Amino acid sequence: MSTSDVTRQGVRGARPARDALTGSARARPDAPRRDGRAPEGGFRSYYGRPVLNRIPWAARDIAGYLFLGGLAGSSSVLAAGAELSGRPALARTMKATALGAITGSVAALVNDLGRPARFVNMLRVCKPTSPMSVGSWLLAGYGPLAGAAAATELTGRFRRPGTAATVGAALLGPAVAAYTAPLICDTAVPAWHEGYREMPFVFTGSGAAAAAGVGLLGSPPAENGPARRAAVFGAALETAALARMRRRTAAVADTHRGGRAGVLLRAAEALTATGALGAAVLGRHRWAARVSGAALVAGSACTRFGIFYAGIASAEDPRYTVVPQRERVRERAAAGLA
Repeated sequence: MSTSDVTRQGVRGARPARDALTGSARARPDAPRRDGRAPEGGFRSYYGRPVLNRIPWAARDIAGYLFLGGLAGSSSVLAAGAELSGRPALARTMKATALGAITGSVAALVNDLGRPARFVNMLRVCKPTSPMSVGSWLLAGYGPLAGAAAATELTGRFRRPGTAATVGAALLGPAVAAYTAPLICDTAVPAWHEGYREMPFVFTGSGAAAAAGVGLLGSPPAENGPARRAAVFGAALETAALARMRRRTAAVADTHRGGRAGVLLRAAEALTATGALGAAVLGRHRWAARVSGAALVAGSACTRFGIFYAGIASAEDPRYTVVPQRERVRERAAAGLA
């Protein structure tokens, strides 16, 4: 189309039925509006294109990155508690888990970025308002501490520097476990963005449950007391935060119930509840503790993958973008009138 095609009567030669329609399905798709805004239609976007660009991330990389980061940070906290309370087997298990998990998390992130240089380039600046920048610096500081703590534990040398590294990793652990929540919430993906208030608590609880599961798997019953308590705490926090997030974000909560995300999140709820109950009641028995630990780890992984797929579903359906926006407009208008 050129400028000569535009006349006072409209666009010369324009084809009908090319209007961009979004809105509620309760109105007729072709219903005219007097205020000049787009008519209320069946949530069709511009010329059939999605409102948001398709998420290019692979579930294996990004959902795995989210899960392993939470496992690593929570494992360091549990490792420090075990070491300071005289539980060497549990401390050794959690230190090795923290190192392995953070290594896998960084590898998944680098694989998604395409080449390691892109991760290094993110360390050229420090931007406190950017979750990605803050997260990159967290990983750069936490990784060496977790590595030093695990190396001194496994070799039996440099015990005092190893204890200092363990405490340092534990101090950064909660931030490492939680920062991936604002990282995904600071996007336009509705199922993630709308849950920005509760998502850090969901991720922290999920990470604590996963670390507790590994502790139950790898430590003797005589030392797994902190892991059993962490399992109950993590499961309760994750369940409560998820329930609150779904109530508050009812406009996008459907993405947690249908499709692949629904299957994974239902499995996560069942596995996490079973693992926490087994840890609390039967955690002093070796095989019961191991079964409960496996259920907790699997439940945490299902939570991260389920939230990832819920985000993909919400980005593909324009309804989840349009409805929350219109609800906020109505709320602001009502507040202004009040």
